[in-house]
Amino acid sequence: MPVMLRSMVRLVCLLVNQPATSVTTILYYSERLPRNMNLERMVRNDLLDRDNHLLHFLISLLRCLW
Repeated sequence: MPVMLRSMVRLVCLLVNQPATSVTTILYYSERLPRNMNLERMVRNDLLDRDNHLLHFLISLLRCLW
């Protein structure tokens, strides 16, 4: 399976299976999440491995545009 297709499938699965955790992690690493300990507990560092290219792209895009 091509790299970007695998990354897209993984991102969609994350957003479907764990929507709150995924969105919180994306907002946290794009520096758009307010500093709140309750929200920071939902952040999962293990979602950001090297093979999740689209998640890294989405985080970078939010950092630049927002």
